[in-house]
Amino acid sequence: MADPILYRKRLIPEECVLLKDDRLLYRDEKIIVTAWNTLKPRKDLHHGRSCYYLQEGIKVSRFFDENGSPLYWYCDIVDYDYDAQTDTYIITDLLADVIIYPDGFVKVVDIDELVTAKEGGLLTDAMLGQALLTLNRLLQIIYDGGFEKLQEPLELYH
Repeated sequence: MADPILYRKRLIPEECVLLKDDRLLYRDEKIIVTAWNTLKPRKDLHHGRSCYYLQEGIKVSRFFDENGSPLYWYCDIVDYDYDAQTDTYIITDLLADVIIYPDGFVKVVDIDELVTAKEGGLLTDAMLGQALLTLNRLLQIIYDGGFEKLQEPLELYH
C-alpha cells in the first residue's frame, strides 16, 4: 500500500500545508502514525512522532529536541476529510490543544482561538461543539489515567 497524502489545515493562521516530508510508520482504519521534523527550524523543538486517532478526533504527538530527548506530549483536537480515490487526508486543527509535561502537569491551550475562529466565521456551531466535546473526552482520558493507552502506538512504531 502506498503512503497516504497528508495535509495539515489550520484555521488560525489560515493555511493548508502538504506534509510531504512526514514518514508513515503505520496505518490502519483507526490510526495513522508518522515521524516528522519541524517544518520551520526551532530552537526548542526538532522532531516528533504523531498518532492520528481518526475516529476519536485526536492527534497525539511526542516532541523531541535536537538530541532526541523527549520534551512533552502535545495533543491536538482535529477533524479530517478523506478522499479514498487519491488516498488523501486533510487533517483540520480544531484549535484547542492539551500539553502534558514530563512531570505530569496538564495544560489546556488555545481555547481563546475557538472564540476568535467562531466570531470570524471559520468554525460552524457543529465544529465548535465537536471541538469542545472531543477536548472534554481527551481530558477525561488523561484525568482517569488512560493517557498511556494513547501513547502506545508512538512507542510501538518508530
